[in-house]
Amino acid sequence: MFEMGRGVKADKATPTTGSKCWKISTIFLCLMNMSTLVVPVTGFALKTCRISNEVAVCVKRELRAVPDDIPSTVKGLDLSTNQISKIHVSDFKKLSNMTELYLDKNNISQIDNSAFASLICLKELNLHLNKLVELQEGLFDGLSNLTKLIISRNYIKTVAATAFQPMTSLKVLDLSNNKLEHITEVRSISQLLPHLQMLYITRNNFNTFQSWELTNRSVGLSHLDLSQNPMVVLRITADVFPNLTFLNISNSPGKQQMILDVHNKTFLSRVSTLDISGLQMAFDDMKTLLQTVNTSLRSLRMNAMKQNLTALVYISCSIPTMSTLQLRHNKLRTVSSDMFNMCINVTELDLINNQIQIIHKDAFRALQKLRILTLSGNLLSSVPTATRNLPALEELNLNNNNISRLECEDFANQTMLRRLSLYHNSISALKDCVFKDLIRLQVLKLQTNHLSDLNSAFKKHLPNLSILYLNANQLTQIKNVEFKGLHSLQNLSLHDNQIKDLEKGCFIGLTNLTEILLQKNKVTEAELNKGVFNDLRNLRRLDLRENRIKYQSSSSLREPPFSQLFQLETLALPSQHRRDKAHLPCNFLQGLTNLLVFDMRSAQLLSLDKDMFKYTPRLQTLDISSNELQDLSSELFSPIPNLKSLYISRTSLHSLDFLINANLSQLEFLQARKNEYSVIREETIKSVPALVYVDLQGNSFTCDCDNAWFLQWVESNSQTQVYDGFNFVCNHPPDLNGKKLLDIDIQSCSVDVQFICFVSTTCVTLLFMVGSVTYHFLRWQLVYAYYLFLALLADKNQKNKKDNNQYDAFISYNIHDEPWVTGELLPKLEEEQGWRLCLHHRDFEPGKPIMDNITDAIYGSRKTICVISRKYLESEWCSREIQVASFRLFDEKKDVLILVFLEEIPTSLLSPYYRMRKLVKKKTYLSWPHAGMHTVLFWEKLGQALQTRGDLGEDLPQLTMMDRP
Repeated sequence: MFEMGRGVKADKATPTTGSKCWKISTIFLCLMNMSTLVVPVTGFALKTCRISNEVAVCVKRELRAVPDDIPSTVKGLDLSTNQISKIHVSDFKKLSNMTELYLDKNNISQIDNSAFASLICLKELNLHLNKLVELQEGLFDGLSNLTKLIISRNYIKTVAATAFQPMTSLKVLDLSNNKLEHITEVRSISQLLPHLQMLYITRNNFNTFQSWELTNRSVGLSHLDLSQNPMVVLRITADVFPNLTFLNISNSPGKQQMILDVHNKTFLSRVSTLDISGLQMAFDDMKTLLQTVNTSLRSLRMNAMKQNLTALVYISCSIPTMSTLQLRHNKLRTVSSDMFNMCINVTELDLINNQIQIIHKDAFRALQKLRILTLSGNLLSSVPTATRNLPALEELNLNNNNISRLECEDFANQTMLRRLSLYHNSISALKDCVFKDLIRLQVLKLQTNHLSDLNSAFKKHLPNLSILYLNANQLTQIKNVEFKGLHSLQNLSLHDNQIKDLEKGCFIGLTNLTEILLQKNKVTEAELNKGVFNDLRNLRRLDLRENRIKYQSSSSLREPPFSQLFQLETLALPSQHRRDKAHLPCNFLQGLTNLLVFDMRSAQLLSLDKDMFKYTPRLQTLDISSNELQDLSSELFSPIPNLKSLYISRTSLHSLDFLINANLSQLEFLQARKNEYSVIREETIKSVPALVYVDLQGNSFTCDCDNAWFLQWVESNSQTQVYDGFNFVCNHPPDLNGKKLLDIDIQSCSVDVQFICFVSTTCVTLLFMVGSVTYHFLRWQLVYAYYLFLALLADKNQKNKKDNNQYDAFISYNIHDEPWVTGELLPKLEEEQGWRLCLHHRDFEPGKPIMDNITDAIYGSRKTICVISRKYLESEWCSREIQVASFRLFDEKKDVLILVFLEEIPTSLLSPYYRMRKLVKKKTYLSWPHAGMHTVLFWEKLGQALQTRGDLGEDLPQLTMMDRP
């Protein structure tokens, strides 16, 4: 089960001295820390500890240093049973809210000065069983609110004079089992600890205790334990303990005799409890000691005494106020008739472990006021007759003797007896008359005997009995109306017997029974089906663990076994001893409308019907661990929305996804150890928003991005404590097997795939839209730009070439205009005027890339004549040729381009050719005349254009045959 357990600090060390004002301010800071600044600790993952009821529990973790991941809000820190050797000044800097610190059972040999200075609210500090040798000055700085300090079982030899000075609120100090030799080592205690009430300095090496060695009166000290020291002198010559009420000077038998010197009987006049067990002292000194407490003593312990015990009892019982006498381990064997004659005021007598075999029938006759008699751990074979002479006796303890029989007169006249203990004897049977006079008895302990039959001992008597222990006997059957007379019984323990037969009506009369324990018996489902529990209408707890209950089917029962237990709150049926697997009937819990806890662990269950819990709407704790359920449905938990604790360890579950729709919004504790979970999903954890503790040890975690969210949550969440989370190991993939789960790097898992998909889709969509718009409205401009770019590249290749013109003109034309070129242009310019012309079909170099041929032809000619027609504008290669020529025109600043229009072309068709349209508007061009027009002028103008030098600044001849826009 989930434990709930126990802690505080300041930013600066507290002063070792100060005024009342400082103390008030310290208390105020402490209250501020605990009320307004502290966020209640609920949970988180710690590397070596767990949080339990606001206490960090780090027990048995083999720690060598104080962990640095303890939350600052804890109110307690338990580091006991580790291997810490040194406490550093920085270890508790962040833990200012602590009120409890446990450092016991370590190897601490060194503590830095002011190591506890930040713990201004600390109330209890435990350093038991360490290796401290010295308590130096400044060790306890800041502990002004400490009330309890335990430093027992160390090796302390010296104590600095001001070591205890900061602890002005200390009430309990335990320095037992150390190496102190002189009482002067603790002299400062009386000076510096004004509120000290209890001082334990047992088992040191004190040889003497003399009051003059204490310079001040310990006014507040009420409890002083000097026991088990090799004390030879106890001298009290001053009233140094005016308010002492408890004094223990006991010693082990065989030690050296002690000399007692108490100058004034009033010095111990307030001692009410005195322990002189095993003390070796002269009889007169012992008598003197007892006389010093003659007016105040109430309780005297004289265990394992070597002196004449009868005489000591006589003296002690003469003290009129003495009421409690403890005489353990004295090997009395026989109690005589006159041993307690003077003990007329004793109300409690303890004779445990004395090997008593015989008690005289009149041994207790003088003890008419005796209320408690303890005779356990002796050798009595029967109930002593002497106990019948005790009319005021309320409690009789006869445990651990050799009693085998109880007779009808054993408890005769014990009408005042309220508690009777007879466990751990050899009683095999009861008689129906044995308890007839115990009309006020409330508690009867008969466990661990040999009882096999109750013989109607509880049918008539014991009307006020509320607690009955019959466990660990040999009962096999509970008969009808066996407990009919126990109308007041509330708790019945029958566990650890061999009961296999519960007769119907066996619990009749137990109308007030609230708890019955039947675990570790042989009860079967057949006994349950008898309705044997129907008479227990007020039952709150029923424990049937480790019996023989099994059901083979989940079908409904005609008469559910607990249908009348409307008040039952706890039902436990785990660990049923059977080999075959089982089910639970779907209406097994019918009638349990107030059930809060249901325990079915280790019951070999294969499944749970989805309607199993529809009868238990208030269920808060469910334990179905160690079954082979393998799968749970969310529907199973829907009827129990108030569930707070769920135990499903070792159930072979592969997933916790059933929690997602299970409506468990109140679940606080989840233990799911040793299953087969590989991935813990975010939706699963978020479905239990109230979760404060989860235990997932021993599962088969997958160490990949599927668990990235879980890893991040374990380390960073501030609500849920993931127990032992830093020790989870990887089982998959194989190459990471055994690696710590929280050591896996999950940074690469932080990519948001959905966001990337969104961005990618958006970009593709936008690109498609831009491409569509561009193609529709700007496709010709893009084509032009493309060729312009190619021409630019070609221009760069030719830029550094020498002016070596092979031709007078390169003719750029479309194949559809070839008839005009070969029929009109070529004869006039080459044959008549003698110009050298370059034509692609005639002069291009075979095998050479077309673009290289075009470039070489344009740059190898003085002029380029573009024969422009509609087909020309549509041609890809013509467009490339005019682009290269245009670049040459603007790059070389020479008039190397002649435009010849064979037909009228609207300006709109020239729009994609921005440079051509610009040339047409700014420069001259030739237009082939219409039929009937003068062609002579056209050829003359063309010849003149070929004759110009090429300087763009030079005036060119007017070649225009008609204006163009």
